Amino acid sequence: MYTSSIRSSFALKIVLGLLLVVAADWLLFLRPIGIALGLFAVLLLATAAVIRRGWASDPRASRRRRPPPAWPSLIARARLRGCCSGSLMIAMLSARVGRNEDAWRWAQRLVVHAATAVVGPWLDLLRLNRVKRQRRAFNVPGVVRLLILPVLGGAVFITLFASANPVIGDLTARLRLPPLSGEAVARVMFWILCVFMVGGILRPRWRSRLLPLPSLDGQKLSGVTAASVTLSLIVFNLLFAVQNGLDLAILWSGAPLPDGITLAQYAHRGAYPLIVTALLAALFVLVFLRPASETAGRPLVRWLVVIWVGQNLLLVASSLLRTADYIEAYSLTRFRIAAMIWMVLVGIGLGLICWRLLRNRSAAWLINANVGVALTVLAVVSAVDLGTLAAHWNIRQALDPDRQGAQLDLCYLNSLNGAALTALVELEQRTPDPLLRDRTAAVRVRQMSAIQARQSDWRGWRWRDQRRLDRVARMTSDHPLAAPAPGGRDCDGRLIPPPRLAAAAERPAILPLSR
Repeated sequence: MYTSSIRSSFALKIVLGLLLVVAADWLLFLRPIGIALGLFAVLLLATAAVIRRGWASDPRASRRRRPPPAWPSLIARARLRGCCSGSLMIAMLSARVGRNEDAWRWAQRLVVHAATAVVGPWLDLLRLNRVKRQRRAFNVPGVVRLLILPVLGGAVFITLFASANPVIGDLTARLRLPPLSGEAVARVMFWILCVFMVGGILRPRWRSRLLPLPSLDGQKLSGVTAASVTLSLIVFNLLFAVQNGLDLAILWSGAPLPDGITLAQYAHRGAYPLIVTALLAALFVLVFLRPASETAGRPLVRWLVVIWVGQNLLLVASSLLRTADYIEAYSLTRFRIAAMIWMVLVGIGLGLICWRLLRNRSAAWLINANVGVALTVLAVVSAVDLGTLAAHWNIRQALDPDRQGAQLDLCYLNSLNGAALTALVELEQRTPDPLLRDRTAAVRVRQMSAIQARQSDWRGWRWRDQRRLDRVARMTSDHPLAAPAPGGRDCDGRLIPPPRLAAAAERPAILPLSR
């Protein structure tokens, strides 16, 4: 009874997996990315829910009360609005995970899944062949051995008859397979990728024995004494005090810089190296100041660590201010927003490390806390359009007459794939410069055409793009926008001169010979 239920579940997974691959081909292959990706995610979720019900019907587990899903799966379900195979994998694995599963064990499960997802379909084929042999039913290797001789012999004789008989030769010429095109090769590769992805989600590989979290508790590091750690903390605090003092004087108080160095150069030069410094400081505390160790139990060392972590937090705040000054001098981009978010995460991680030391928390607690903060930030960032945020900030800075900095980078706004459309319309309506208005109109027309082309295909329809088009319609209802001047344009909207005019401009002038 139990064996038959396993076989039926296995067959159901194969059928549903093939249907999902066909749906992915119809919705996603060589199609614009839009609502079709969300529809495929819904199909994948529905299929996963059906398969998960099969797990709940296991007679060996029906009488046991299943513990609530682990905390990573709760965060994962908040991210299931998109087609994220990692979140789906966490949700599927959560059916077998206990209450006290931490991030370290979750990471091992995901690594094992990623490593075995490639060979999973082949293992399933071997298992299917084994089941068929046990049931003495249709055997694939036996059928191959049965057909190999008649197929090869028949092919040889058909070839000979085709060369001897024009009628058979003409018939075999018409039966030739079509030539292999690039699209066919791409389709086969897409199907293989979908098979591995769907197979990994519908048939996750389970591993009950996991590695314990490495711990240095109770071990003494050779050559490192409590006096050495104390002296190191004193030296580090003095060095950090010098760096933070300079940042307080220059960045926070506006003291004059050395000759030849601008504030933007000073900010850009130290933003990322200082974050590396803070990470090294966190690594030092983790390795040499473990909770319940002899060194961490000394009051002087604890005070020095608290002061040092505080200085590292000030260092992170200075790095944020450096990045903000650099953005003020130049422009805002998605990467710079992500860099500032990363700096905030580093600061939170330093605070958690200090709290772990003071409260004697375990390494598992520290990992869970950092992973929880990171997943929460990712969930928030996924709901915010960073490209639109950067575009509107740059436009408002460009319209500010008192701003002293670099010119507006229309090429970057053009590369945002439509996220800057409403910001471009705002700039086009408000700028008094006719040349900038014409360049902005050229970029705006290009972006709007790309969005409308995507929206025309229902598979590429996007809710955000539709909101952008609706907002542009409201913004231009009373003040219609003018069309840009005809001609080719660069990425920043500048007119490209025709080849003849460009060659004439580059040709040196020929002076007449004097008589």
